[in-house]
Amino acid sequence: MEKIAFLGLGRMGLPMARRLAAAGYPLTVWNRTPGRSDGLTEAADPAGAVAGAGIVVTMLSDPQAAAEVAGRFTAALAPGTLWIDMSSIGPRALAGLRERLPEGVALVDAPVLGSVGPAARGELTVYAGGEDADLERAEPVLSRLGRVRHCGGPGAGAALKVVVMGAIVTSVAVLDEVLSVAGELGVPQEQALEVLAAGPLAGVVARARSAESDFPVRLAAKDLALAGGGPLLAAARRALLADPSIADRDLSAVVRALRED
Repeated sequence: MEKIAFLGLGRMGLPMARRLAAAGYPLTVWNRTPGRSDGLTEAADPAGAVAGAGIVVTMLSDPQAAAEVAGRFTAALAPGTLWIDMSSIGPRALAGLRERLPEGVALVDAPVLGSVGPAARGELTVYAGGEDADLERAEPVLSRLGRVRHCGGPGAGAALKVVVMGAIVTSVAVLDEVLSVAGELGVPQEQALEVLAAGPLAGVVARARSAESDFPVRLAAKDLALAGGGPLLAAARRALLADPSIADRDLSAVVRALRED
């Protein structure tokens, strides 16, 4: 089994790294805030983490973090290394990472859909994009983390993740406004939710009522920013940013009628 360097031990990264270690992969980890390795072998810096690794996995919060960390290890990547970026940073930022690749290093984009519970259980949805040979090499690693969907060539996984998150986040934000309308019209909240959950919006209602998910509102707003312009997505992003007190709470907190303050 190839040695793996795993960079980024946040809410999602740590349980993902634990799964790879449990599968028997030789693993070295690194995190911008040290001391979160939970017993895994921790390197002092990104370049030290990737030394001797055949596969490098990055799981970072946003395009800025991905670019900053990449600048600290790309020069240390040996020819033949496969870099799997699982961050949600969009195709434009991913193209910037690709421009940094040393000769003989390959890059697969594989952002994930799911929260902390699915990450720990290996039940994430992985949107993978890249060259066929690189995707085949990445498959054993990615399949330990969830169900892998091959999306196409380089950047295709990153692009699909932006599309999916634009739909999910905007829909949850709209649910907040819909429940406000229900209140103004005298429709009981539970009645409105029951009817909505029995129709096409069942998944949106389930996401808004999830007690397991842990996807901060600030990262949801970041994902909408990756989607670019468009009045509905822009309005949803403004709604997410309107209340700074919920920035680190799960996305469901944007639905005011459902949250416990």
